[in-house]
Amino acid sequence: MRKKFKRLKWIFGVLVGSFFAIGCLIGGVYLLSYIMGPPPLSNQQNTVYYSNDGEIIGEESGSESRHWVELKAISPFLIDATLQIEDQHFYEHHGFDYKRIMGAIIKDIKSLSLKEGASTLTQQYARNLYLTHEKTWLRKIKEAFYTVRLEMFYSKDEILEGYLNTIYYGHGAYGIESASNYYFEIPASELTLAQAAMLAGIPKGPTYYSPLNDIERATKRQQHILAVMRNEQVITESEYKEAIEEELTYTAKNENEEVIGAHFQDTVLQEAAEILNLDVEAIRSGGFEIHTTLNRDYQQQLEKQINQTVRSSSEVEVGVLAIESNTGGILAMSGGRNYSESPYNRTTQAKRMPGSAFKPFLYYAALEKGFTPTTELMSEPTVFQLENGEEYKPSNYNGYYANKPITLAQALALSDNVYAVRTHLFLGVDELVDTARKFGFTSPLPAVPSLALGTAAVSVKEMVAGYAMLANGGYDMSPHTIKKIDNANGKTVFEREETLGKQKLDEKKVSVLNHLMTGMFDSQLDGYMSVTGSTISNRLTRIYAGKSGTTNSDSWMIGYCPSLVTGVWVGYDDNRPMEAVAEKSYAKSIWSQFMETAHKGLPNEAFDMPAGVVGVPVDPSTGQRATAYCDTSRVMYFEKGTEPQIHCTDHVYEENGAKDEEGMLEKLFDLFR
Repeated sequence: MRKKFKRLKWIFGVLVGSFFAIGCLIGGVYLLSYIMGPPPLSNQQNTVYYSNDGEIIGEESGSESRHWVELKAISPFLIDATLQIEDQHFYEHHGFDYKRIMGAIIKDIKSLSLKEGASTLTQQYARNLYLTHEKTWLRKIKEAFYTVRLEMFYSKDEILEGYLNTIYYGHGAYGIESASNYYFEIPASELTLAQAAMLAGIPKGPTYYSPLNDIERATKRQQHILAVMRNEQVITESEYKEAIEEELTYTAKNENEEVIGAHFQDTVLQEAAEILNLDVEAIRSGGFEIHTTLNRDYQQQLEKQINQTVRSSSEVEVGVLAIESNTGGILAMSGGRNYSESPYNRTTQAKRMPGSAFKPFLYYAALEKGFTPTTELMSEPTVFQLENGEEYKPSNYNGYYANKPITLAQALALSDNVYAVRTHLFLGVDELVDTARKFGFTSPLPAVPSLALGTAAVSVKEMVAGYAMLANGGYDMSPHTIKKIDNANGKTVFEREETLGKQKLDEKKVSVLNHLMTGMFDSQLDGYMSVTGSTISNRLTRIYAGKSGTTNSDSWMIGYCPSLVTGVWVGYDDNRPMEAVAEKSYAKSIWSQFMETAHKGLPNEAFDMPAGVVGVPVDPSTGQRATAYCDTSRVMYFEKGTEPQIHCTDHVYEENGAKDEEGMLEKLFDLFR
């Protein structure tokens, strides 16, 4: 009995001591809060973006986009909608909703994370003004401290007014007055119930719930808010129905018209949030200095060339990405023709079929399995009998075929589909999927015969990253926009190491494939049709490797030199076919103009030629070593020991003598020497 009493006494003592300690802690917090006095109700810290040469390319809006208005100048609908969706007990608590907090703590403990939130408006206001959005216990303690100070020195109306004037509503608009003007071109006092509910839903995730980015998602959230207001009897059933039926018209102005690389800056914002594990809103208003990879000259030239190439009357969209192949730094980006009309980024968010632009990954797999540039397969109309009993009949462009065996070099230069499918089925359909994964593809890739012809939907970013691994000799790399981030105090919180990744591809096979991919611009490989780059080859002043791709609704051109790879996609957002001849040429035109401008005045670059790779003159029509009597001759590169040993005997001495083998031959020898 005595032991039980002692135990109860001990437990009681622990509880009393705990409560006393907690009481002292809380008392200390309130005493310190009182001593420090009221914190300011506004705090502007703009995040600045810099190009790779240290020049400012973007800055979050300052005072001109943060218009402070009194609470009485804000629509009651907006106030009610915000309170109902964010903090229904705002006027009842003293900064903390303990019931919600306990529920969130229990869920956090169960999940061993800090994902659940139970923040009141006061807590959100404190975090937005004075703290980061980092999900750590230290930040939560600091947040509680500032929450106490706000509640201690300001009235509820003052706190609510401050919150509504500083919260971020997307597209550079801070505060409800700026948001109301930006989205609807009216003051906050004139917002209708439907408009207010739409705006009240945005702060939870401005990127995701902006009606200008995703009208369907934004509308669902608006309707949810209206339903909550109705259920809580804040609005009547008739008001609810009227608001649901109201059609909203947006009058957002293009605030990014003069911005350098608006889509690029959006990507920087998202990347910074991921790097620092912060909310996007915390990055926007956190006072960071973000040093990016953007080359201003490249970006401005790219935008200029898109505008000059694509007819203003055309509705096609464009996605262009240029990256530094060794580091993965994105040097220029265009996610679409008009950011104000569509901030949707077609280089990172869209998934489209690349067509024949996917073939280099197939032919890398073929080289791994013993193919060489002179490996011959038949080019003729073919019906392939598949293992499941089905038939597959690919066709070449315009129904043209060699109707005889052609080499891998010519098949790639002419983009022969039958050759590609033969290769794909010979290797096994899983081989291309596995190889594409080596090149960094994460999109779903069905192991089917048509994958050889690029029928899987992938992003421009994936395609360009894959080509960059060829340009850099087979090293892993990840496209990125950020080099360094400094916080508001000038401390560097992130700095990227600009080094090559791991060697993931065989350097010899990469070298052979790089040379094969110069063939699309070389008329020496003309066969039953001209090489696919013939329409732009006369515009090029140096050797590039590349591949084009075409589907009914997509046009691609991706090409590179050792240091720079650029990919261009052109098509309609709704996947309708491109029927205008001019539209089908846009991708190649934009690519050639951009690459030539980017390299103007720079010395020629040579692709790495690793030991064990040799170049020999080859007759493209026979795949044998060329002689002085062959009509055409092209230097092709092979892994030593796989080069052709037999000289061509199809051509004999002509009276006029041997043909001049200089020109392209010498240029190629110089390039790969």
